[in-house]
Amino acid sequence: MDINKIKSLYAEFIGYLSQTPLSKESPSIYSKQIWEQYNKSIKRLSEISEIDYNDFLIKAESSHNTEMSYIETDVYRSKLGGLISKLHAEYFDNMPEPFSGKPSIVINQTQQQNQQILFQVILDVQSKIDEKLPSLQEGSKEKTFFQKLKGSLSATTGIIDLLSKIFILAKECGVSTDQLMQLFV
Repeated sequence: MDINKIKSLYAEFIGYLSQTPLSKESPSIYSKQIWEQYNKSIKRLSEISEIDYNDFLIKAESSHNTEMSYIETDVYRSKLGGLISKLHAEYFDNMPEPFSGKPSIVINQTQQQNQQILFQVILDVQSKIDEKLPSLQEGSKEKTFFQKLKGSLSATTGIIDLLSKIFILAKECGVSTDQLMQLFV
């Protein structure tokens, strides 16, 4: 038994679940490749582990109105969730539980969300600078402030860092808080 191959399949199943829509969004799945790939992975898991995981296989149903096959999203999610929990208990109990909301998953999601928010805020500030800069008088403290701020945006590491840069540059350029408010309105 190769534990690294099982770990790889474990991650694969978590990936499948993360990409599966909720049943309220899509009550059924009609893409045959999804359940065929899943069932193929179950069979590989059984071979590698030498344990029978066939209870987790999914059998497609046929639509009464058409010739199309489908699986219920809830059934698929349930089988995936059960399999992931079982594999965690059998092989990876030293790792954070996959559905507990413990750090490894939550931290990655939070970091991605924070990066997306920061990126959006930087784009908004950049857009405001691009909008206002041409109308500011050459050599004015406001134009100098915006030019310096624009040059420092690419090195911004977070919202606090951005705010700090804005206030430090405003002070350096002699831009008051009231003037800052006017610049960003």
